[in-house]
Amino acid sequence: MHLLIVGGAHTEAELRRKFGPTHTYDFCPATATAPDLLTRLGAADVAFDLRAWPELHYEQPRQPLFYDTTRVSLAALFHNEAAPFGPVFGLCAFPTLLEREVLETSLNHPKDAEALATVCAALGTKYGIVPDRVGLVTPRLICVLINEACYALQEGSASARELDVTLRLNAQHAYGPFGWANQIGIARIYETLEAMWQDTHEARYKACPLLKAMYLRGEKFLV
Repeated sequence: MHLLIVGGAHTEAELRRKFGPTHTYDFCPATATAPDLLTRLGAADVAFDLRAWPELHYEQPRQPLFYDTTRVSLAALFHNEAAPFGPVFGLCAFPTLLEREVLETSLNHPKDAEALATVCAALGTKYGIVPDRVGLVTPRLICVLINEACYALQEGSASARELDVTLRLNAQHAYGPFGWANQIGIARIYETLEAMWQDTHEARYKACPLLKAMYLRGEKFLV
């Protein structure tokens, strides 16, 4: 299978490891800087559009499209838009989360479930379908964990390194919350929390002021 990944170069290594060498890969930027994108799209079996805009679905042929829905739902992407030509799926495209055994996905319409099963079988991956909501499931949990750790750091409970080691060992995760935030990207964590806050106005998704300040300054946690 040929995979076309648009605007998702940050996930290249993980996608290659996830789906393996039996597939071919084409990573390219967004339409504005890739005049031949539509030609390349026409040659693809599956496209992973990891950008924030629902533009590629207007083009033929009707190969499935995956969208990064950690910060926007499929319903929101296609609100007041023309219906896509082919099936579209949501994808958990957070760095560090693509290589899991089960690919976290969502559906635009229930009728697309059969197409998703066919695509994932061709890709050789197990998959799970979660509700089409901002943040999906795993990113929501990770963002809340990191946000709560930021509040603890802001309150001076311990240093970032001490909190990171303690929480990593207690939770038996590969990363502590701050190391994980650095791996995923502070901007992605903050923007996902902000999207979930705007979607739900639940207090747990309100970004910690410390996290927001680090996002605005482009800083990383020192762990």
